[in-house]
Amino acid sequence: MNQEGDEMMTQECGMKTATQVKKTTLLKRMIRSEELSFLMEAHSGLSAKIAEEAGFAGIWASGLSISASLGVRDNNEASWTQVLEVSEFMSDATAVPILLDGDTGYGNFNSMRRLVRKLEQRGIAGVCVEDKLFPKANSFIRGKTQPLADVEEFCGKIRAGKDAQLDDDFVIVARVEALIAGWGLEEALRRAKAYHRAGADAILIHSARADAGEVLAFKQEWDDRAPVVIVPTKYYNTPTRVFREAGFSVVIWANHLLRSSLVAMQETARELFTRQSLVEIEGRVASLKEVFRLQDEPELEWAERLYLPSRSAPETARGGDFTLDDSNRTEMNGESTAPQTRHDYELAVGGRR
Repeated sequence: MNQEGDEMMTQECGMKTATQVKKTTLLKRMIRSEELSFLMEAHSGLSAKIAEEAGFAGIWASGLSISASLGVRDNNEASWTQVLEVSEFMSDATAVPILLDGDTGYGNFNSMRRLVRKLEQRGIAGVCVEDKLFPKANSFIRGKTQPLADVEEFCGKIRAGKDAQLDDDFVIVARVEALIAGWGLEEALRRAKAYHRAGADAILIHSARADAGEVLAFKQEWDDRAPVVIVPTKYYNTPTRVFREAGFSVVIWANHLLRSSLVAMQETARELFTRQSLVEIEGRVASLKEVFRLQDEPELEWAERLYLPSRSAPETARGGDFTLDDSNRTEMNGESTAPQTRHDYELAVGGRR
């Protein structure tokens, strides 16, 4: 049996059935893999689906990006339940694992326990927590003035999270902010070792420098005690092969879907305000058909065929924009018919949920 694929095949009553590998298992495999892996930032169900369709095997639910998309600062101004709700939409829209940027865990050890339970309930594969104080501030804003958490208190938070998880494969990543705060490599290593002993599945070492010197020095001293995750937002000029050769486990592209969408929206808004016409814009934006596709409109058509009376056929009730074509029909008793079950629909359109 191939444990590395997206699906495992099990034998039941003489028939092959597909069993989905848990998202938590997929994320843990990614973290532990000897090959360098990548997580793409997303901040909504739509952006998560775009990241998945681009080919990314995992998603980073960015606290900065979620906050920005809600129009607030990255200072815990969005409540943890609001972040949780956005994360659930992201999980529902995708089949790949999501690692949530969980800030400081939104409080003490007890908040961490509840966070882990709620994330598991909503299909989130893991959480990354940073050793700063609640409410946090973004690491790239006044980073050296931000106080760090007490090491023992943060270790207790990690242990509480690990004890709270019901799924053994749920991942907790400990994010070390000592380099951001200017406390140096020795302190970063001291904290990382303590967090690893407390049960963290991986260490995220963060740096605000324009070169990768700090994180490379950390990795050389750290060796292979546990997987190391990096976020090269500031040292973006470093070739990816350097990260691969150094033995890092995961690279997070932490905010680039948000930032690229900002540029596109600002340009479109300015041009529409100036021109007061759609003529020059329409050909440069996504079609409505593409929006409907990303919303999985064909699935609703399938469901209407299955559950509504025949007189309310989708072609009449909904205009037929997303008619299941011949390629999506199956042969039953010699006649072509639309998929009759959810499983048939997923096979017809290539869905995975």
